[in-house]
Amino acid sequence: MDEHSLLALVLYALIACCGIMGFVWLWAHKIKNAGVVDIFWSYNFPVIGIILLLFAPGFETRRLFICGMVILGGLRLGTHLAVRIIKHLDEEEGRYKQLRNEWEPNAERKFFWFFQMQGVSNVLLAIPFFISAINTDPELSVLEYAGVALWLLSVTGEAIADKQLANFKKNASNKGKVCDTGLWYYSRHPNYFFEWLMWTSYFIFALASPYGYLAIISPAVILYLLLKVTGIPATEQQSVRSKGEAYKKYQASTSVFIPLPKKK
Repeated sequence: MDEHSLLALVLYALIACCGIMGFVWLWAHKIKNAGVVDIFWSYNFPVIGIILLLFAPGFETRRLFICGMVILGGLRLGTHLAVRIIKHLDEEEGRYKQLRNEWEPNAERKFFWFFQMQGVSNVLLAIPFFISAINTDPELSVLEYAGVALWLLSVTGEAIADKQLANFKKNASNKGKVCDTGLWYYSRHPNYFFEWLMWTSYFIFALASPYGYLAIISPAVILYLLLKVTGIPATEQQSVRSKGEAYKKYQASTSVFIPLPKKK
């Protein structure tokens, strides 16, 4: 595949993701809820997967594996978020409400560019998908099978963590309490851990292709975002605001990220 064709695939993905985020911003502006960006950030990865499945010239079986993982993983997470967010569409999530307050009086304009950067991040993080989908080698590597196995583990773990949290919140008697059951007994953010593990699986899969080492960018960026930017810091700040001392006690006794035995 020549450089021009690769750039064309990247351009298709960029136009699609940023275009979708433009429409999502219009919706978010109308309903005054920027939290819907999370839904479509997840759904944008299946969009990229479909583009690569249709237009990338790589070995078909490899494309089916990588694009299938991307499509299924993105649809699962996006639908989980959609179910959660749409139930409370008239109530903006605390971390976005905080951003809105900090960005006033130009909050909507800043949210537009924030949404566009989410679309750009979709394409940047898709580096493993591009690398794998343009590989024409007709033989699959043990690294690719290992990537698929790790992906199965990670998507299952994330789905279990999400389900456990959703079930906890469904119980009215748990209102105002901290979820510390199941995987949440061992980690404050098992869903984030398995999400990162999923991106690691894409990296391992891409290592079987030329320049696959460049795919390390994706799990590295995801880990940085989860640990330092929009993931754990924002989530924990909101949890402390809403649950106070109960959450601080939970912080003191559990692992922040990797599921580990409870602290004594």
